Amino acid sequence: MTVSAEERVAGWLDRGGLRPTRQRLALASLLVGDGEDRHVTAEILYDMASRAGEKVSLATVYNTLRAFCEAGLMNEVVVDGSKSYFDTRTDDHPHFYWEDSAMLTDAPKEELKIAALPVPPPGTEVSRVEVVIRLRRAG
Repeated sequence: MTVSAEERVAGWLDRGGLRPTRQRLALASLLVGDGEDRHVTAEILYDMASRAGEKVSLATVYNTLRAFCEAGLMNEVVVDGSKSYFDTRTDDHPHFYWEDSAMLTDAPKEELKIAALPVPPPGTEVSRVEVVIRLRRAG
């Protein structure tokens, strides 16, 4: 049985407990409608929406991405203090950040070996480990 884009988007929003507003449906369709994982900035998603003829503001895109993250549907990956990417793949996995093109892609999870983590301070627990491997052209 093949899942349609509409069913995939509706199920995705439902898993996050989010009401399917017009803006959420439009942006979710661009993010997960084809079943592929994506790494987008708010500006990239805004551009995708504009090209698709969707009428949404950049502020709405930011707010919607935050809502998707808070619902556990996406993860925010901070590349530096001023640039965040939003990842539709929510399992723990490393990333490559390509400095020359400012792209974020998945890195092979099976090749990453973390032997140990520092003990967190009293009263805290590790919620997530993010690994971003920055790449640039050699030479």
